[in-house]
Amino acid sequence: MDRLRKPEALLALGVIALGLLALYETTQIPVSPMYAKVGPTAVAYLASALLIALGGALLVQAVSGRWVSDAEESDAVLDLRGIGWLLLGLVLNVGLIDPLGFIPASVLLFACTARAFGSRRPLRDALIGFVLSAVTYFGFAELLGINIGAGFLGALD
Repeated sequence: MDRLRKPEALLALGVIALGLLALYETTQIPVSPMYAKVGPTAVAYLASALLIALGGALLVQAVSGRWVSDAEESDAVLDLRGIGWLLLGLVLNVGLIDPLGFIPASVLLFACTARAFGSRRPLRDALIGFVLSAVTYFGFAELLGINIGAGFLGALD
């Protein structure tokens, strides 16, 4: 064991705490006795368990000193332009999901995220975002009967 990396250990403990919070909140979800084995909390329990496991793995890395080396950390450059594109995508998504709907807002989020990661093909990114968000929207709306933001599509019904 080289040395305990305190900031990394604190981050790992934060991830574990988030997983425990999610686990507690999942236990508070009311479940109808109509569900036999897989109910509405199954995915939430899985996500909680994965967060706790991830936090545990990060804690092992922090305690064993095998986290990112100082040399790698010092070479890292903060990409402010990329962060700006991500923030723009999030703001557009949150601001436009009600008036425009899930699909257009998600297309913009996808295109901005792709740009943040260096893509220079906005039309291709928008097309991929459209396909992914349309499949997601119609999966929720038609298969599960859950409205995740119809926007102008709601007027077509």
